Amino acid sequence: MKLGIIGCGAIGKDVAKAADMMNDIEKIYLYDINPTAAKDLCSSLKKASIKPVDIFLKDVDVVFEAASQQAVSTYAATVLEAGKDLIIMSIGSLFDDAFRRKLEDIARNNHRKIYLPSGAVCGIDGVVAASIEKLDNVTLVTTKPPASLGKSVEKRTVVYKGTARGAIMQFPRNINVAGCLSLAGIGFDETRVEIVADPVETRINHKILAHGRFGRLRAEVENMPNPNNPQSSYMASLSAIATLRKILHPIQIA
Repeated sequence: MKLGIIGCGAIGKDVAKAADMMNDIEKIYLYDINPTAAKDLCSSLKKASIKPVDIFLKDVDVVFEAASQQAVSTYAATVLEAGKDLIIMSIGSLFDDAFRRKLEDIARNNHRKIYLPSGAVCGIDGVVAASIEKLDNVTLVTTKPPASLGKSVEKRTVVYKGTARGAIMQFPRNINVAGCLSLAGIGFDETRVEIVADPVETRINHKILAHGRFGRLRAEVENMPNPNNPQSSYMASLSAIATLRKILHPIQIA
């Protein structure tokens, strides 16, 4: 398989380095809006080269996005129309209902798949299963060190409380997990999100609470920040790598 990567930041680096070690990955193409980031990453890989997205599209099987919501808006439809599968990390981009439906239609018409890694949370599989029946409520409580939210507070402070849609609009680079949870469960307007900045915290905490006909679900994870970007959880990178391995592996754990 040949892999294209859009975005050579912390998550893109982690995925590229993991892919470089996978026997089933034949070639890796890198693109970043910052040429230096792509060059630095390419120099540490054996299978990689740098090409613009419109150039490498004809050669790849799967494209992995780890750049920004703007990158998804710019490239997602083009990738799918080219007949390539797409892995999206900037899941908050899909809160735009019309845009999401457009991508779904393009993927369906071209017999392609859009993969959404679960990111820095656990329990998404349970929410997906529970949503087959009635889900009464789903809540995400995220607690982060203030610096990772771009905040400066002296005590534990709730910086946002409302819908997942509002959380993604206010914190587009910090709360992609809310997008994944919303799509897995009851949607962007019904999923509740609380974001807390806590100067005592050194880890990033995500807690999912769900209640419905299936019973009750509580899933909590304390993530170490990515060493290359404290705003991102290292689990997000691991989730992306797991998604790539899932695409390659003949046995699928649902």
